[in-house]
Amino acid sequence: MRLSVKGKNLDVSDGIRTYAERKFAKLTKLVPDLAPVELELSVEKNPSIPASQVAEATIWAKGQTVRGREATTDMKASIDQLVDKLERQMKRYRERRRQRPHEDHPLAKMPAQPLELE
Repeated sequence: MRLSVKGKNLDVSDGIRTYAERKFAKLTKLVPDLAPVELELSVEKNPSIPASQVAEATIWAKGQTVRGREATTDMKASIDQLVDKLERQMKRYRERRRQRPHEDHPLAKMPAQPLELE
């Protein structure tokens, strides 16, 4: 997994960057090694929005793009919730890829029939 951390309307400090890298390390068992992961951290400037600390991530996995967005009042809490959401999404994606047709499905039992040309 190749993680890139970007900031929008804020400078990403080393502390936040290392915190995000440590949290995203939980996803290494679910995300392929070469998959790029982009994390964008931003601050909403509208004072009427109470959850102004936003974390958005995009994972380009093999054949699938997984995205997530979380907003809270604290950037670390946003990152925590985002990693939990992405972990659930990647588990669901991996399970879907592993599923095979069930043997009790009616189409699985039908033998292939040749076409009759007249």
